[in-house]
Amino acid sequence: MKYDFTAIEKKWQERWEREKCYAAVNGSEKPKYYALVEFPYPSGDGLHVGHPRPYTALDIVARKRRMQGYNVLFPMGFDAFGLPTENYAIKNHMHLHDVTKKNIARFTSQLKMLGYSFDWDRVVDTTDPDYYKWTQWIFLQLFKNGLAYKTSMPVNWCTSCKCVLANEEVVNGVCERCGSEVIRREKSQWMLAITKYAQRLIDDLDGVDFIERVKIQQKNWIGRSTGAEVDFDTTAGDKMRIFTTRPDTLFGATYMVMSPEHALLKKWAPLLKNIDEVEAYAAAAAKKSDFERTELAKEKTGVCLDGVRAVNPVTGGEIPIFISDYVLATYGTGCIMAVPGHDDRDWDFAKVFGLPIIEVVKGGNVEEAAFTDCETGIMVNSGFLNGLSVEDAKVKIIQWLKDKGIGEPKVNFKLRDWVFSRQRYWGEPIPLVWCDKCGWVPVDESELPLRLPDVESYETTDDGESPLSAMTEWVNTICPHCGGPARRETDTMPQWAGSSWYFLRYMDPHNHDALASPEALKYWGQVDWYNGGMEHTTLHLLYSRFWHKFLYDIGVVPYSEPYAKRTSHGMILGMNPHNFDNLPEEERNALVAQYGSEKAARKYLVEKYGEMANQQIVKMSKSLGNVVNPTDVVDTYGADTLRLYIMFIGDFEKAAPWSDTAVKGCKRFLDKVWNLCEAPKPGDRPAHEASLHRTVKKVGDDIEEMKFNTAIAAMMTLVNELGEGGANRAEVNVLLRLLSPFAPHICEELWEMNGFEGLCSMQPWPEYDESKMVESEKQIAVQVGGKLKTTVVVPTDATDEQMVAAALADEKIKHIGEGMELVRSIVVKNKLVNLIFKPKA
Repeated sequence: MKYDFTAIEKKWQERWEREKCYAAVNGSEKPKYYALVEFPYPSGDGLHVGHPRPYTALDIVARKRRMQGYNVLFPMGFDAFGLPTENYAIKNHMHLHDVTKKNIARFTSQLKMLGYSFDWDRVVDTTDPDYYKWTQWIFLQLFKNGLAYKTSMPVNWCTSCKCVLANEEVVNGVCERCGSEVIRREKSQWMLAITKYAQRLIDDLDGVDFIERVKIQQKNWIGRSTGAEVDFDTTAGDKMRIFTTRPDTLFGATYMVMSPEHALLKKWAPLLKNIDEVEAYAAAAAKKSDFERTELAKEKTGVCLDGVRAVNPVTGGEIPIFISDYVLATYGTGCIMAVPGHDDRDWDFAKVFGLPIIEVVKGGNVEEAAFTDCETGIMVNSGFLNGLSVEDAKVKIIQWLKDKGIGEPKVNFKLRDWVFSRQRYWGEPIPLVWCDKCGWVPVDESELPLRLPDVESYETTDDGESPLSAMTEWVNTICPHCGGPARRETDTMPQWAGSSWYFLRYMDPHNHDALASPEALKYWGQVDWYNGGMEHTTLHLLYSRFWHKFLYDIGVVPYSEPYAKRTSHGMILGMNPHNFDNLPEEERNALVAQYGSEKAARKYLVEKYGEMANQQIVKMSKSLGNVVNPTDVVDTYGADTLRLYIMFIGDFEKAAPWSDTAVKGCKRFLDKVWNLCEAPKPGDRPAHEASLHRTVKKVGDDIEEMKFNTAIAAMMTLVNELGEGGANRAEVNVLLRLLSPFAPHICEELWEMNGFEGLCSMQPWPEYDESKMVESEKQIAVQVGGKLKTTVVVPTDATDEQMVAAALADEKIKHIGEGMELVRSIVVKNKLVNLIFKPKA
């Protein structure tokens, strides 16, 4: 019988769905297991081959856990709000609801095509009012608890999307989504006070099983630093408070730098002789993103204030004050003390502007470079700190500052509060109204969800306001507090809102009275294993941990961390069509002929396509034409082949290139499995017992360690071994259960064909016995004079004498040894015997 993957996969997908094989049960007596993948944004392009990698990995884990007796929750949903859908609808003159519905239907079809064991009765959609009712409810609790507030501040403004971006959404100075220029502008924004949770977000990483690079990235983004706040007097009579992690270097502070937006500049304007130059510099700085302004390698620029100077609090000497764009108004106090002798950026700045550099920590040559070694440095030129180590000097200077009333110890964080409002349509409406009498007032919770009204245009207004602002009938309302006239907030929430709690809704998705019942929240507890992209470490992962901690604080959830375990996966890369080595042979030859040499041909490609032409493997993109559509792969080779290949492609945590040739190799492996298991030999006991037990252990361990590629390699080795003499029913039974999480369709079909009971995917996970992993016999090589002549079988761990005797008893060796005398034997235990003969005298 032929392996007809198309018919087989359709048959089993329909049965799984019809019988609800993978539905989780709230409150089951079985132990629970919650496996989670990041729900996708349902774009119009459908799935790409990057999606199946994490989905297949966690599907393997979920399937294994079910076979181990767990009640498994493995859900799927759609993060459907956001700019891409809005822009698509605008471009194609479609209604957003229609676009979203169509895209979700396509994604659902493709996900089912790949045979994932999702519980399709628990699907969530962030654009569903029954879902975003609870997103709005959480926001209201944040507002009522003082964690949501509105303030005017410099924000990141995308010139193309026409909306505000969070700092995390600005990458290399451009919009993360569209790649357009990001500028700074003043705007009134809703903020969430994530900074109040900064220390807990760091501390609680110690209690979760996240891969180390995720923990490091989150800690670096939060950016905890300890030091002191210090007051510097000024000649204008005002005090400048600065934060420094190196108060020990105060004697070396030779100038100060403040943000171009600092409030004191307006107050000092009448005193500054170069106010025009200062204002011009501030205007130029406002056009730059935070990333551009703080980039370490950028050129050092600034303006020295002519008319106001600062006073060093420990020396009493006056020092100049500069404004420079690398100091941000939103970080620390908006101004810094500069110690060029012991800070690289300060040293570079001092060299540009010819400022004094004083050594206060001995150990380097500060005229050549800043000395930043805190471990070995000793204080010099520092008055009462001289001779102390850096750490001891920090303690002494902070106490001195406290005693003088001009400073105090301080912990600071790089993390900023979350910019939470967007001037777009396709997002959750913010459920607040503005009353001139009462201020900001929350909508009554009984009125939730506050639904999005239909609008004539999804375009942001020319003055940068949301399209909702033009809906006067919707905007004008009644104040819930005093009954007077009020106006609804017209900004909407960012796309990150709905994804900050979606994992909770999966636990109880049809609950109309709460985001999830207390019983469901208690039963499912933390997500046991959450896999997602590294690119979400400082966005979704951080935001959702913050929201969850808040919900814990107000008694909604019974645990403070949402995820017990977090892993991440590498990208699937494509071949670069502009790289010389990837071109078809005819094209390479034509280029060489045209340009005279291979070197010249390569140079031409670089000139035409840029440095990227030197890279054989690159990120997939439509513009390069190297995107692989999973539907095409399934149509040609089947879903099980795609699943198998996407796990066999390489180290799960690292990027890996797509290879059509390797896909075919995985299909050949499944053909072997089919031929091996279609009609096995009778037998209730495995003939290859040691190999089976070793493979069961290897595959089980590798799944837990995300070594899916080596697990598949072990099964390939086993299939080859079983194929040499044919497998019996007992061996096929174990093999199919072992392979089932990876290639479930073919295993279900072969399981049924062999007359085994039930569904393969619902059988117990195979067990192994350490004592049976060692073979009772070994096949060893027999050499004569170092050349292989034959092989013989000996008991495992046979003595040297037994191995030599077995070799000499072999008919081939007997023939070779006729008329010869054995003068020496070399034995490698369990491996080989090398016999040295010489003619008899």
